[in-house]
Amino acid sequence: MTESDRLVHDPRGGLPRLVEIMRRLRDPETGCPWDIEQDFASVAPYTIEEAYEVADAIDRQAWDELKGELGDLLFQSVFHAQMAAERGLFDIADVADTMSDKMVARHPHVFGEESRDKSPEQQTRDWETIKAAERARKAETGVLDGVALGLPALLRAVKLQNRAARVGFDWPGTDEVMDKLREEMDELRQAPDADERFEEFGDLLFVMANLARHLKIDPEAALRAANAKFTRRFRYIEDALNAVGKHPKDSSLAEMDALWDAAKALEKRR
Repeated sequence: MTESDRLVHDPRGGLPRLVEIMRRLRDPETGCPWDIEQDFASVAPYTIEEAYEVADAIDRQAWDELKGELGDLLFQSVFHAQMAAERGLFDIADVADTMSDKMVARHPHVFGEESRDKSPEQQTRDWETIKAAERARKAETGVLDGVALGLPALLRAVKLQNRAARVGFDWPGTDEVMDKLREEMDELRQAPDADERFEEFGDLLFVMANLARHLKIDPEAALRAANAKFTRRFRYIEDALNAVGKHPKDSSLAEMDALWDAAKALEKRR
């Protein structure tokens, strides 16, 4: 058995084992055909999906699943690092070193000479100052530069708004955002065609993201919770109908609405 084989089959091989498995999967002669044909762009959607599955396990407090979901996400990092290594760009050790350097530089109150005796708000301001310096070194001189295009649109909206708010481009409070929200709803109602409706609907979502920011609500988390609630209550409708030999498509809206209200009432009693 080769050293590579021993590592691949070592149940306590840790990260080196995973890195070697990935290298073997990408071997052009003996690897997996599917893994070999992948590139950064084709793997990126899986990376995003795995990040959401980590968040989902946390939301559900499914701690028995979280280890596996974190492993899936880690594998995505190893996958990208292996492809980079094949191109001579960097490897997984470089990834870890880059992250370590960043964390040490961004926490001088832990790893440097600065005092830890500062408020969370001051730490946040210091963090943003350090990040701004990093962006300047990358020639990202615009206020909105560096906000990743690949972020979920709702999350990116909040990040863009946060950047603009730092330089004073922001509503004073929630009342003004609410007024803008009503304005955008009226404009959506009055939109004369599909193109206008598309644009006005986007504006409405953007203002909703702004409202979430002013209310200190994570809009992605709030929408995930709403999705979970909808799923939970609709399953109640399906189960109740199934108990009497029916299916939603065979039921009236009034019947399903009544069951929806029953599901809400049941949740409130718990």
